[in-house]
Amino acid sequence: MEARVLLDTDLLDITITRLCYELIENYGDFSNSAIIGVQPRGAVFAEYLHSKLKTLTNIPITFGKIDPTFHRDDFRRGDDILQAKTTEMDFAVEGKKILLVDDVLFTGRTIRSAMDALISFGRPSKVELLALIDRRFNRELPIQADYLGITVDTVEPVKVKVEWENDADVTKNIVWILKDK
Repeated sequence: MEARVLLDTDLLDITITRLCYELIENYGDFSNSAIIGVQPRGAVFAEYLHSKLKTLTNIPITFGKIDPTFHRDDFRRGDDILQAKTTEMDFAVEGKKILLVDDVLFTGRTIRSAMDALISFGRPSKVELLALIDRRFNRELPIQADYLGITVDTVEPVKVKVEWENDADVTKNIVWILKDK
């Protein structure tokens, strides 16, 4: 089957702007909080979200990226060699309110491993999750987003792919790709 666009550039911008206003309402001045993008694709989305929040609020917001590769439950299983990305956090998470950001919430395993990785940096006062897309019928772990762009009801062989331009200030399309196993 052919790919279908779920959010074009304009609708994606509206969705991200709505998410930003929800965050502004709940985080206020973002004191003692940080936004952390889950590598690799969640970090790209988090950069865009962070940039948009800075534009809307003119407040410096602590930002980082976390790589959950070595905390994955499939790290040493199978033939695929997992490629680790960088973790970029030049701040302490101890006692902070953390917003984990990922592009697609699928089985919940990536978020679980990102939380494990986060805990190795200290104990946050609270961890919330923001996902651009929730594939709610595919969850394997009891993980749910606190902030959500859109929900897509899919079955296993369907793949949801987020395509980003290289520049964090420019977005492209979110595509729903139908694929046979």
